[in-house]
Amino acid sequence: MYYNYIKALHLIFVITWFAGLFYIPRLFIYHIEASKKTKQEADILVPQLKIMTKRLWYIITWPSAILCIIFAFWLLLLIPSWIAQSWMHIKLTFVVLLIAYHLKTHQIFLKLQKDKIVYTSMFMRIWNEGATLLLFAIVFLVILKDSFHWVFGLFGILGLGLILVLGIRLYKKIRMGK
Repeated sequence: MYYNYIKALHLIFVITWFAGLFYIPRLFIYHIEASKKTKQEADILVPQLKIMTKRLWYIITWPSAILCIIFAFWLLLLIPSWIAQSWMHIKLTFVVLLIAYHLKTHQIFLKLQKDKIVYTSMFMRIWNEGATLLLFAIVFLVILKDSFHWVFGLFGILGLGLILVLGIRLYKKIRMGK
């Protein structure tokens, strides 16, 4: 009876969680690049970027992740037979990777809040694509379920990863040419 409401809420929080995961590395890039500007510019930009990332991370991304996971467990309680299905095992593996990605992003966030810059903006551009790869993998598994052949999925994710890395390199060349 209320299954569709739980599913809708799960999907809404999946979307808002990913929105946060897509945007936060972009803010990290701006923070890293702002720290290399003149002292006057950095003194204005860095504090503003810290506020923006803090609000995004704690007001949108973390609550969305927690609510997404709560509604996911609720769905599994409503339909426990999913746990026995192979597509769900693979999906949950990708979800564990997504949670690990989220936690590592949290570590990066904490370091940047303390002005400890340990990654380059180029690294962060590549890091930003991790969420994209996980989103593709999870959505295709959920939609295609058992009709999804793991070989095609693996090649698809690897191909997408390659395209994203090539796109980042092309962007860097274009940017360096300016």
